[in-house]
Amino acid sequence: MESEQTNRSPQGTGRRAVLGAAVLGAGGAVLGLPGAAHAAGTRTAAQGGRGLKSLPKPTIIGHRGTSGYRPEHTFGSYDLALELGADIVEAGDLVPTKDGHLVCRHEPEIGGTTDVASHPEFADRKATKLLDGVSTTGWFTEDFTLAELRTLRAVERIPANRPHNTLYNGRWPIPTFEEVLQWQDRRTRELGRQVWIYPELKHPTYFRKLGLGLEERVAKLLHKYGKDGRNSPVIVQSFEPTSIQRMHRLIDNPLVVLLSSADSRPYDFVETGDPRTTADLVTPKGLREIAGYAQGIGPTLDLIIPKKSDGTLDKPTTLVRDAHKVGLVLHPYTMRNENPFLPAEYRKGSAPDGYGDAFGAFRTYFATGIDGVFTDNADTALLARADFLGG
Repeated sequence: MESEQTNRSPQGTGRRAVLGAAVLGAGGAVLGLPGAAHAAGTRTAAQGGRGLKSLPKPTIIGHRGTSGYRPEHTFGSYDLALELGADIVEAGDLVPTKDGHLVCRHEPEIGGTTDVASHPEFADRKATKLLDGVSTTGWFTEDFTLAELRTLRAVERIPANRPHNTLYNGRWPIPTFEEVLQWQDRRTRELGRQVWIYPELKHPTYFRKLGLGLEERVAKLLHKYGKDGRNSPVIVQSFEPTSIQRMHRLIDNPLVVLLSSADSRPYDFVETGDPRTTADLVTPKGLREIAGYAQGIGPTLDLIIPKKSDGTLDKPTTLVRDAHKVGLVLHPYTMRNENPFLPAEYRKGSAPDGYGDAFGAFRTYFATGIDGVFTDNADTALLARADFLGG
């Protein structure tokens, strides 16, 4: 990280303290790093460390675990990401259940990521809803209790690109965020190194309107497990800037604003009538504003290097330089090995599950100066980083 933000407002700190005392309480599991004793309710050892500055660069972030090799957002995917050497595991796209628990799914609609369609007892739960203004049909986590979701099993989301992952369909249940925090502590002890996670708040405006606000629930669990500090090994991200602003008032963790295509508008902007698009947010003015409440941005790779009409890469934008000027780190998304996800010049053949020249693509993106990258294939990314750094 170029310049870690430490200037939390007194108002934000005060609100977090009040929340901790009045709502959240103390206690819960804490990290047990080798050679250090930790009492319940204490802060993690990592909070006294260097935080984001301690991470290697470019940082390799296991996207939903290692979803190139296992169904995403399962402990099978998360564990493999660690075993392959990912610096951070994106453990948790967070969505709520009907009874207010946080679970890890790519989207609240779970027809494509679980075996819910094969459960006749849940056939009547299929519904069509407006999700961020888009008509979506399927089964939604907010219509299930946690106990009901525990009867389901995860399946591969994109089997046409990853037929090998279907071998693992049905093997793992849906994790809760609390289980992820416990897993983080256990794996930190077992590996003898700090495990980092990178949860995302999914559709926070949508869920707040349903009475299932995400921010307070996430803050409550981070506080319970002593992971709500500036140097905590938990980076919180969202596509909605106002959600990250809300988190800024509740916790001191590193925060990241995710950015979609240049012509898109964050859904919280749509709801509040804010006319700005992502293109406005990546201007020097927009980046300065983000730097006032967040430590980084997570842009799509196309905001780093746009594509020409034929799908090949054009010239890099100034986003990396502009973000670094205001002290923001950049963790763009998402590098995948399969042909359809690579720039056209790095594809090899047209097979939807065939690998292209991912190493060449990684080298090109690393050369822009990005601080890290989300990837479905952590092992490929680590080899590409070693090549890039001359290791």
